[in-house]
Amino acid sequence: MVEISPLASALSDLNRIAEILDQHPHVLVISGAGMSTASGISDYRDKSGAWKRPQPVQHQAFVQHLHWRQRYWARSQLGYPIFAQAQPNDGHRSLAALEQRGLVFGLITQNVDRLHQRAGQQQVLDLHGRLDQVRCIECDYQSARSVVQDWLQQKNPWISTEHVIPAPDGDADIELDFNRVKVPECPCCGGILKPDVVFFGDAVPKTDVAQGYRWVENAQAVLVVGTSLMVYSSFRFVRKAYELGLPVMAINQGKTRGDEFFAVKAEINCVQGLAALVDC
Repeated sequence: MVEISPLASALSDLNRIAEILDQHPHVLVISGAGMSTASGISDYRDKSGAWKRPQPVQHQAFVQHLHWRQRYWARSQLGYPIFAQAQPNDGHRSLAALEQRGLVFGLITQNVDRLHQRAGQQQVLDLHGRLDQVRCIECDYQSARSVVQDWLQQKNPWISTEHVIPAPDGDADIELDFNRVKVPECPCCGGILKPDVVFFGDAVPKTDVAQGYRWVENAQAVLVVGTSLMVYSSFRFVRKAYELGLPVMAINQGKTRGDEFFAVKAEINCVQGLAALVDC
């Protein structure tokens, strides 16, 4: 019996995905952290879907306890500048090219880095928000994250920038006396400033969930790239697509929560897989 190599199998699956795209040229894409690792942004889970590291700050802890805000902003003061330097990779550009060809009409991303938009993608739903903005949870004041970065560096100059170990989503692995950290407050009402993202333990805005469902209902097929779908926020759209009888495809290495729903899955790095898909 002739054994088929993993690469040959993945290429065969990519060809099948290309055929489905040709047959269903109105595709919704759902992307996750695996899209941005090639841009230098760490992810949270391994190929089995398990956590690689302790879970990040929870929403309730951030809004209820000053200590957790001090910890978050101290780590972000060091991690965000590294995060902000990330550039779109070939995977982002490949998806933008598929949109320009008229094959992809919308993209739902779990990522908060805005790299899809910077690669030229037009129709993007930032399901978990965007890290380049902050928002007051009291009065809804908004500001660029860069403004907060300047404030943090002015108020906490003692936080060392040496030996910074980047962590996912602008975080950094550091330990120091967080009780000394000064945290930003809303300049309008003095309320709590929070990055404009959905923290773990928080809910995706209902308007974004509704838009996601509308896109699923308007799609002819769904393509999942670079995500284990372990969080319900995006998994719900894959399950809905399957219930509607849509072909659901994936380009992802390792186990995902949606494996039972996929008509075809290419087990290959999603950046490499998307580049090959564009050339099919």
